[in-house]
Amino acid sequence: MAVTQRPITSEALEDKATRAAWKSIPSWTMVTLQDLAIPADSMRFMAERAQSHTVEIDASHAVTVSQPHAVAELIGQAVRANAS
Repeated sequence: MAVTQRPITSEALEDKATRAAWKSIPSWTMVTLQDLAIPADSMRFMAERAQSHTVEIDASHAVTVSQPHAVAELIGQAVRANAS
């Protein structure tokens, strides 16, 4: 992962958002309790603010690698909830 991850650009940090999708689109959040990049309390705050469906998991920031089945299940929940 370290080989393929690109550094963040200044535009990503400086550009102004024109609107926040989380205000009008349902969301699902996986709070990773062993994450050293984003504190769990920050993830919880953002999820609560967005009224997100939240799952907590004992995993690191690389949860898609270490717990792919849990990630797929959360995606599946979102898909099923939004199926027409």
